[in-house]
Amino acid sequence: MSQTFLVTGMTCGHCEQAVTRAIRQIDPQAEVKIDRSQNRVDVQSQQPREVLARAIAEEGYAVEA
Repeated sequence: MSQTFLVTGMTCGHCEQAVTRAIRQIDPQAEVKIDRSQNRVDVQSQQPREVLARAIAEEGYAVEA
């Protein structure tokens, strides 16, 4: 299932890695594509949206619907 999140606060490659790592801790098979300039995180995962959003937020990033 494809899901898109608007994530603010990502300013560098380390931020992208932190978000990717947080998602893959929930779903190791998840495909994650990040467009930092658009604050966009595209995720292919079977996990519920709320679970993925919470994982990103717990890394310290603001997640919009």
